[in-house]
Amino acid sequence: SLVVVFWATAGAYGAKLGSDERELILLVWQVVDLHSKKVALLHKSLVKADNLDLSDQCRELSGLTPEGLDKAEPLDRVLQQFSQLVSSDLKVLGRSSYTLCSDGQLLVRQVLHPETSKKNFLLSDCFYSFYDLRKEFHTCYPSSAAVKDQTIKTMAEYLGLGTDETEEDFGVWQVKTMVAIIFSMLSESCNQIFTEPETVKCKYETGPCSKSETVDSETVIRARGLPWQSSDQDIARFFKGLNIAKGGVALCLNAQGRRNGEALVRFVNSEQRDLALERHKHHMGSRYIEVYKATGEEFLKIAGGTSNEVAQFLSKENQVIIRMRGLPFTATQEDVLGFLGPECPVTGGKEGLLFVKYPDGRPTGDAFVLFSCEEYAQNALKKHKEILGKRYIELFRSTAAEVQQVLNRYMSTPLIPTLPTPIIPVIPPPYTIATGSIRDCVRLRGLPYTAGIDDILEFMGDATADIKPHGVHMVLNQQGRPSGDAFIQMKSADKAFMVAQKCHKKMMKDRYVEVFQCSGEEMNFVLMGGTLNRSGLSPPPCKLPCLSPPAYAAFQTAAVIPAEAALYQPQALLPTTRTPQASAAAPPTVTYYPAQAAQLYMNYTAYYPSPPVSPTTVGYIAAPPGAVAAAAAATATHTPILPQPGALVRMQGLPYNTGMKEILSFFQGYQYAPDDYNGLIQLSDQARSVLQAPKEWVCL
Repeated sequence: SLVVVFWATAGAYGAKLGSDERELILLVWQVVDLHSKKVALLHKSLVKADNLDLSDQCRELSGLTPEGLDKAEPLDRVLQQFSQLVSSDLKVLGRSSYTLCSDGQLLVRQVLHPETSKKNFLLSDCFYSFYDLRKEFHTCYPSSAAVKDQTIKTMAEYLGLGTDETEEDFGVWQVKTMVAIIFSMLSESCNQIFTEPETVKCKYETGPCSKSETVDSETVIRARGLPWQSSDQDIARFFKGLNIAKGGVALCLNAQGRRNGEALVRFVNSEQRDLALERHKHHMGSRYIEVYKATGEEFLKIAGGTSNEVAQFLSKENQVIIRMRGLPFTATQEDVLGFLGPECPVTGGKEGLLFVKYPDGRPTGDAFVLFSCEEYAQNALKKHKEILGKRYIELFRSTAAEVQQVLNRYMSTPLIPTLPTPIIPVIPPPYTIATGSIRDCVRLRGLPYTAGIDDILEFMGDATADIKPHGVHMVLNQQGRPSGDAFIQMKSADKAFMVAQKCHKKMMKDRYVEVFQCSGEEMNFVLMGGTLNRSGLSPPPCKLPCLSPPAYAAFQTAAVIPAEAALYQPQALLPTTRTPQASAAAPPTVTYYPAQAAQLYMNYTAYYPSPPVSPTTVGYIAAPPGAVAAAAAATATHTPILPQPGALVRMQGLPYNTGMKEILSFFQGYQYAPDDYNGLIQLSDQARSVLQAPKEWVCL
């Protein structure tokens, strides 16, 4: 038997059903016996939603009012009544089992399952399989319209069914017409057999992913804005009703190995992926989640692995993974098992533990643990920040993809303590930021937030040869993230004009990019925090007037950058200060790279780095004091960076939204240092970059 169902929400109708997160307000259904071609009574139930604010489209089509819905039963009781009435109708027809039949996928996948998941309702097994009438109709009548273009009305018109939509109540006409369509499909000329229903996965399955796998890019999305503590199960719950591939949730980590609020999700087919994209800006708790297209290559980069040790660890399926962070470096397997205790036994004992180590075998303080059930995992999480040895241990939910990411990162990153010796000084090549009025620069606006230097150079095409060395500059927002803007210094104003004409509104990934010609002065203002709009230039935010753009310390001699240098994370680089009167005499900043450099690494980052305010700044390894003195004696005499010891202070624990004004206000009333050493240094955890700022910002 089939139970033909039609449901409506308080919001959008048709192709956008469920895309606005609105609740169910109407259920209409009728039981159909396929063998005897008999039908039971038609039932219609109103549902009292938590939010009774109906959309204009809903009011017009359904004729329902908030006053009428206020007297209805809530969804959980209506679903109970649904099950009871269907059971009684089946007894009348002499049947015992049934399957739902709906008009398309949206009713079940995008409306029912997401709403019941948010309200913590447990659905019976009958709601995890259904027939899609549109697909069945297209199978029976291949010459009809494509599945995505089908509606109840078009299917009825194709069969020549003379039903008048205005004669019946909203929902009743839809169910009666669907039943008539089914009977037509059961006729001798068609003899359609309903044998392969659509299924909804009731549980997300974990599992490993190998880099050798082939992942279809049409099945992957990127979710952004996730709570940092969310797990793969939380993400699967957000996409409830859609079928995620086994091991298809990969949480992304930042440079410090912590979750960055993004995840890549792989679905079983492109149809499920397209439905997932309709959940853009749906809510997980109080946060809205952005959903975008992604590629299979991006998914494999995050979730794929090649380590046999990891593959063996993750071979035990349907296990709950917990990550332990902050373990003593001397901790053993017995210590970890003793810390967890008998109330949360580890799957396989010692085999259920995976310690994360550096390439030389030293422990990192991280480990992953497998538990066979949710209860044991919950008991383990209760030990969050308990003491092992002399350290408190952090415990978090984890995923198979996170295991792969952490192991890949630690096993592939060179370590400074294991660098070959000796080390030699290398002076980076000179670069300057133009400040003149010549319009030899271009501004790129509307870049994808994931775009990097390589993407920009590919976007520029043949014009890349006309870029000045170190002439690509990314612009960050106040949170330190890419703003979608970039500036490029060209070799001449004519070259800048040609690039602006050729590349304006050219596509980069999924977005078109605007390209405008501008001057070095305009570029400098924006890089230092100002704005450039139709009204002209607005200087960087500052408490004091007369702001002038700062100048960067220029390096005097060029040098070769070895291959190893491109692999290291940026360290703090402190350029010597310079004043407008003595800029030409600024001494070189000594930086160091490993001595073992047999071949050159010709990467774009080395030749076109952004200024120190950019996330793509070339990293430098700070030299030991003795080496600095030796290099200084061999090259030039250095001027002291600070006038006296202790003149520079470092601030830790600043709120993330702290600006220049708050820091100035914090130091109000203190004695400022001499003018030649005015400056503000801002440090970030990921890349400690030093920005020599204008004198008017702060005096230390």
